[in-house]
Amino acid sequence: KYSKKDFTQHQLLAMLALEQFFKTDDRGVVAYLADWSDLRQALDLKKVPHPTTLFHARQRLAKKGALRACSARSAPMLTAPG
Repeated sequence: KYSKKDFTQHQLLAMLALEQFFKTDDRGVVAYLADWSDLRQALDLKKVPHPTTLFHARQRLAKKGALRACSARSAPMLTAPG
């Protein structure tokens, strides 16, 4: 309700997926985003989020069940021999 809405749900979910991919925490993903302008550009980010933004997004998406659904779909793709 009072959010500035700087990031879309798609961007937040992508950042949370990067967190799992890089096996890091919120601060680690923020550091990657701060260092890699190409990654920010690929996600169409105008600025780097604060770590608490990712924390709150995770809580909100987990409450809706979105994280469980995404991880269930992506797990076979991540473990498939390639």
